[in-house]
Amino acid sequence: MSGVVETALEITPRRRARMSLLGRIAAAVVVLCLALAVCGPWIAPYPTGSIVSQTVFGPMTWAHPLGTDYLGRDMLSRVLSGARYTIGVALPATLIASSAGTLLGMLAASWGGAADQVLSRAMDTLISFPSLIFSLVVIAGLGSSVPVLIVTAAVIYTPGCFRIVRSVAVGINTTDFVTAARARGERNLTVVLEEILPNMVAPILTDFGLRFVFIVLLLSSLSFLGLGIQPPYSDWGGLVRENLDGLAQGAPAVILPAIAIAALTVSVNLLIDSLPNRGMARRAG
Repeated sequence: MSGVVETALEITPRRRARMSLLGRIAAAVVVLCLALAVCGPWIAPYPTGSIVSQTVFGPMTWAHPLGTDYLGRDMLSRVLSGARYTIGVALPATLIASSAGTLLGMLAASWGGAADQVLSRAMDTLISFPSLIFSLVVIAGLGSSVPVLIVTAAVIYTPGCFRIVRSVAVGINTTDFVTAARARGERNLTVVLEEILPNMVAPILTDFGLRFVFIVLLLSSLSFLGLGIQPPYSDWGGLVRENLDGLAQGAPAVILPAIAIAALTVSVNLLIDSLPNRGMARRAG
């Protein structure tokens, strides 16, 4: 009987750790979008900015499976190429924001005292600025190049990551194994990297996914306002904006990029919901 109980106890965690069917579908969509970001321009049937049809907002045909846009460019090629700019800007911005926020949050939690207060108040000040207004001010002064968009988005979302990481790290910092490490004379950086960081990987990964979604939506909003990726290139938000006037006669040129944005963001959210310990990061925010 005891053997059956032990076997059941061993199987139960494994079942709980398995990703749901919806999570696996979401993961497949995210992987597909990443693949399109890498290979999209190479597999596009036409060059991104080439006018390939005399018909603007043309219907879906074998030659143009997603129709044409307001200049007669192939929409399939535009959507495939747009994936590179949508994800290619959002992903590095998320990496920078998550890395900076994680490092500063762990240091603030482990240092405490005046250093914690200075970092926390600085991040509170930065997070008080509305993200869209902050972006508009920066872009108005520096332009809307890809590096500016990446750095701007990273700066905007670093404070949110900092707050989440700090709140989790403060709890871990009071545990017995961290106290024992300090009693052994371990340096502060060693304690952060070897004791605190390995025990908060799941919340960090969860927050990383959320930050990625926020940045995708921010960049899409900027592109919709005409302040994101500039012509002849465009991300998915820009494709919606530039074809919006043709919604009545060329609906696919507007709807399909919007569906691509929705599919990416919803899939990332569903994938986050399938991760273990996902609630920790959301409660901390």
